[in-house]
Parts: sequence; C-alpha cells; structure tokens
Amino acid sequence: MDASSRRLLAKTRLFTIIVIVSNALGNFFLTRGMKAYAGELSLSPVGYVTAIFSPWVAAGVTLLIIWLLTRMALLGWADLSYVLPVTALGYVASALLGRYFLDERISGQRWAGTLLIAAGTAIVGRTSVRTAR
Repeated sequence: MDASSRRLLAKTRLFTIIVIVSNALGNFFLTRGMKAYAGELSLSPVGYVTAIFSPWVAAGVTLLIIWLLTRMALLGWADLSYVLPVTALGYVASALLGRYFLDERISGQRWAGTLLIAAGTAIVGRTSVRTAR
C-alpha cells in the first residue's frame, strides 16, 4: 500500500468514527432533550422553538450538523456503497445508548437487527474504501 492509499485509509477511518459518534450522540441528546418537553409540545410551533434552545436539544442539533458535514466530506472521497454500511454502526451505538442511558426496552428482534447491522458493517469494512480513482 502506497503512502497516498494509507493517508486515504487513515482519513476515512477518522471521519467514519466522527460520523458514527456524532450521529449516535446527536440523536441521544436530541431524544433526551425532547422527552423533557413531551408534555409541552402540541400542534403549535412555540413548544418546539422553546425546546430547540434547551441545552440537550441544542447539543443534539449541533452534533447532528457535525454528523452531516463530516458525512458529506466522507462521501466526497469514499464510495457510497462503503460509507453507508460502515457508518450504520451509529444505529448500533444509538440502540446501546437508548438501552443503557434512556432505559428503553429493546426486543429480541431489535437486538437481532442490531447484530445484523454490526455483522454487515464488519464485512463491508474489510473491503476497499474506494473502487475508482
């Protein structure tokens, strides 16, 4: 593997980690913040505007903006068929955060789906980041 390929692989791995972590934590913070406003939300947009400025929701939105920007950058140099499956680990992380920090109950079927995502990610992660120059 030449130096250019090693740099591409290192950059791809770093951005993949950022995408996965910012997605999982962004969704976690957003959920945590919105659950605090569940009783105040109605068809009126005032409750949602108020919720946006709460610390949890604002942190979630910020992390999801970071997720979007890093995912866009990652898609700029890596194949879509690589990026989507590998960054799906964010869904696994989200399930774990929901279970252990939001006390969500996750059925056996959901855990099975989560394990399938993890297995698919492991398979795709072993392939080349980019198939075309």
